[in-house]
Amino acid sequence: MERLNSQIRRDAFGKTINRDNSPVLVFGIPWLTIVLGSLTPMLPVIAPAPVLPPLGLLFLIGWRLLRPGLLPLWAGFPIGLFDDLFSGQPFGSGILLFSLILIALDLLELRFPWRNFWQNWLTTAVFLAAYLSVAALFSGAQLTFVQLGVILPQLLLSIVAFPIVASLVALLDRLRLLRVRRIG
Repeated sequence: MERLNSQIRRDAFGKTINRDNSPVLVFGIPWLTIVLGSLTPMLPVIAPAPVLPPLGLLFLIGWRLLRPGLLPLWAGFPIGLFDDLFSGQPFGSGILLFSLILIALDLLELRFPWRNFWQNWLTTAVFLAAYLSVAALFSGAQLTFVQLGVILPQLLLSIVAFPIVASLVALLDRLRLLRVRRIG
């Protein structure tokens, strides 16, 4: 009976013994979600104006706001490079804009380390407006009232999509930190 009780007690804690976070999950999920978000221009959506939000940027901002130290500051270069390849923007615009946004988010984190969801949403809205405006300038378009009217639906959809992306990033963060059984 004593042996059975010790076995039951040990099993209660035995599920967490010899477990570690998977390095593939810990480091791979943020990069993979951002890269998959950058592939959204490849979706077969036919529209007379840009409608899809820049999901790669939304995931980048979401990960950076949720876990500030997770992505290194230099991550804007390779992620922006990948985004440039699939977004249709001139080469280098994503590299520059993603890097500048990561630097700005890093400075914001230094200045305001404690923020709530509404401040993160406002910050994201400001960065999205700046990103879409500057990306339109890089593409050769002139920012007239007509051009801003064309960009406005994409901006509004991007701002509305941020809470969904932030919730998805939080869910993926929990998945990322799951403990898996170490073999060996």
